[in-house]
Amino acid sequence: MSVGAPRALASSGQKPITEILHPLSAAEEPLSVTVGGDKQEVGLTNGTPVETSSPASTSSLFNRLQLDDDLEADVRDPYADSTEMRDLFVTVDNPKKHISTMETYITYRVSTKTSRVEFDLPEYCVRRRYQDFDWLRIKLEDSQPTHLIPPLPEKFVMKGVVDRFSEEFVETRMKALDKFLKRVADHPVLSFNPHLNAFLTAKDLNKRQGLALLSKVGESVKHVAGGYKLRARPAEFCAMGEYLDTFNQKLGTIDRIAQRILKEQSEYLTELREYGSVYSSWVGSEEELRRPLEGVAGCVTTSCGALEDLGDNMSLDFLPVLREYVLYLESIKNVLRKRDQSQAEYEGRLEAAILRKQEDRTPMPLEVEKCQDKVECFNADLKADWERWQSNKRHDFKQLLTGMADRNINSYEKSQAAWESLITLLQDKQTEDKTSETN
Repeated sequence: MSVGAPRALASSGQKPITEILHPLSAAEEPLSVTVGGDKQEVGLTNGTPVETSSPASTSSLFNRLQLDDDLEADVRDPYADSTEMRDLFVTVDNPKKHISTMETYITYRVSTKTSRVEFDLPEYCVRRRYQDFDWLRIKLEDSQPTHLIPPLPEKFVMKGVVDRFSEEFVETRMKALDKFLKRVADHPVLSFNPHLNAFLTAKDLNKRQGLALLSKVGESVKHVAGGYKLRARPAEFCAMGEYLDTFNQKLGTIDRIAQRILKEQSEYLTELREYGSVYSSWVGSEEELRRPLEGVAGCVTTSCGALEDLGDNMSLDFLPVLREYVLYLESIKNVLRKRDQSQAEYEGRLEAAILRKQEDRTPMPLEVEKCQDKVECFNADLKADWERWQSNKRHDFKQLLTGMADRNINSYEKSQAAWESLITLLQDKQTEDKTSETN
């Protein structure tokens, strides 16, 4: 938005900047997107203000995530492009362990295919370690403060609890890094950031390069009017904050319950394996019961495998998505805080300018109009990224919950089929015994 935007707004019939202290609260329309389908219904409302409190039930998260296919058309991703329209594709794969005298670390292959003129070549392949991804995210956050930067997986792990070089941990981190980079590459603004270009193309990433690329918006956000307290956050952004708090609470509750289920499943799995081994050892002393005993042992082994797969899927697929969205919420809250700082700076400068004008009739300083432009830029970018995030969230949770249902069905069907085969075996054994007695 240009510096002259406030003048254009005034000429179009809106109140001039000198006549109102909080133009943003009045001008902005509240978000019309809801997740429950009923605007009066409580729960997760995509930031739409509600008068009643959110339900305390944990299951309400699943009930209100708007997973129906036909609802995808209600709130479309403002940046969603077909695959044919995309011109930047990135992939993170092929982790590799490096051991030196100073440290041991993992690098990942980052492959890029593009037709953009900003790139000298159509394809690139470089290796990056976690701290390189962290550098990129910091640069994006500094140079694009009005936009929502996707989260990275946590850098630190508890020693002795998680082996950061284990195959499972590296695989999980690689998937998270791939998702982070794909989200950045698909963003209509972040994907053109010069830091991303350097990350994708430079053989040796110079992490000091581009320090001067901090935007004026990013620099000014760090130097807001000191001591000025924001009068009132606009209603739609208040609703965003309330939604984030509610969603975070729901995710936290589900995560704790899922962790407890995993622990109980692990303990049950240990007992079940011991249970199966008893039948296997029993075979040696009961020749006449050999087939039934082996059948029970086989059924228990199959059930153990199905339960183990179910636990692995929850650890590797379900819980990481929950954790990613918890981190995503922190990213959104960070942008909201910056937006509030920008609004506070604008209000402080506007108040001071109004007082000066009343005293000596000086004209409204240009810096006040620049501050208003900056706030409007923040609002527009945040709302666009909010809609994009909501669309991605619906897609991710639809896949997550559908996948969880399929895996549970699969697991129990395997166990059921094994035990049904045992019934057939026992019936055949009974028939053989009767035939033997008759003869």
